[in-house]
Amino acid sequence: MFCVLKKEPRIPICCHESNIPLPLKVLCSTEEASETTMNASDYNIADGDDYEDEVCEKGELVKFGSIAIPVFFSVVIILSLIGNILVMVILALYENLKTLNNILILNLAISDLLFTAGLPFWAIYHIWGWFLADMLCNIVSFIFYTGFYSSVLLLTVITLHRYQAVVHPLSKQGSQKAGYAVAVSITVWLVSIGAAMPSMLFSTVVPLPHRNGTTNACQYKDAAWTNVGTYQQNLIFFAAFTVMSFCYVRIVRTIRRTRSNRKNRTLKLIFGIVAVFFLGWIPYNVVIFLRRLSHHLVPPFDDCDVSTRLDYAFFVCRFIAYSHCCLNPVFYAFVGVKFRTHLKSLLYRKSCDKSKVEEASNPFI
Repeated sequence: MFCVLKKEPRIPICCHESNIPLPLKVLCSTEEASETTMNASDYNIADGDDYEDEVCEKGELVKFGSIAIPVFFSVVIILSLIGNILVMVILALYENLKTLNNILILNLAISDLLFTAGLPFWAIYHIWGWFLADMLCNIVSFIFYTGFYSSVLLLTVITLHRYQAVVHPLSKQGSQKAGYAVAVSITVWLVSIGAAMPSMLFSTVVPLPHRNGTTNACQYKDAAWTNVGTYQQNLIFFAAFTVMSFCYVRIVRTIRRTRSNRKNRTLKLIFGIVAVFFLGWIPYNVVIFLRRLSHHLVPPFDDCDVSTRLDYAFFVCRFIAYSHCCLNPVFYAFVGVKFRTHLKSLLYRKSCDKSKVEEASNPFI
């Protein structure tokens, strides 16, 4: 968000506000921004008062984002595609897809791929703005946020399943049935689709004026729906945070009372999962909430320097949070002995097939 801030009293003159990534070309001047906002009289300001405009320049932020965002998103896209496709291939070739755990892992891989599908569009959007059809704006936003919400919800369900298996092992028989797993998966997808629906219904392509012309943006139609999107993300994360915290605390307590030789390894794995989830998502949710305060010019976030530092923090926290789509296959699949064994078998088989093809095509062998 790039704003021109009026000095006492401060009047928000913003060229863009969206919960979807900002096209980095947009940087408003005072005159251009003033064309898209209310008149001073709408704020009950007397005529004749002398107010000096202060332009919040964020040129360095633009340079940082124009390089860092496409590069980082490209790395995340490649790693996510490799990891999640491998998970799906291994599940299809070697695993029983009628168990609850495997069905949840499969759905998590699909969810991460949906989330990943939106990243190329946002990477390009950060540089050139939205130049595709209006309908694609709605569709891409919907797919991206469906993957976003379903991933968080599936991680929560997987945690609940692990909690039940460790803390209440005698009560898990009924929950292992395929019908139960399918019902849980359908429920997660329906909730995720419902949560992502506003991004489809209330997103649109709007022209944003800037110094060199106009750039199209794919964003919510008004700030009210941007608020809804942000607070909805905060609410869903807080619910997942509460459930996962409770479950993992109980899991750790139960494991520490056991005499298993694998206890230390299991505790390290749990610590890694918790650290990646919480350190990735807590800062991101805090920052997107603070950016809403900045948009509403709540002190001290109405200050240009504070707003700029907040934007830098948003870039970094989003990088960490969005990397979950390429880390999930590692922590929820490939840490398991069976998955690693299947991966070795798959790679070995591919290597053998390649050798046979080379031998068949070589006339000197």
